[in-house]
Amino acid sequence: LTTDTGPFLSCDHCFDLVDSSVEALLSDPNPDQPAMRTHLAGCAACAEEARSLLCLVAEQDGLDPAPALRRLENDPA
Repeated sequence: LTTDTGPFLSCDHCFDLVDSSVEALLSDPNPDQPAMRTHLAGCAACAEEARSLLCLVAEQDGLDPAPALRRLENDPA
């Protein structure tokens, strides 16, 4: 209950944006996605969907998914 939920993004809106979010994570080392980041931090179902899609797209494009997964999970390492 102490997690900041702003800016708000519904699961439906997250689902609409997950494709472009994954593409941004794979191509941009510093994507600006505060609403998506906040939503994924609090919604395990959407976070799993994003992780799965990210791994699938990375594999199809011949990319290493690890850096983008770290960005997705807010780990700066």
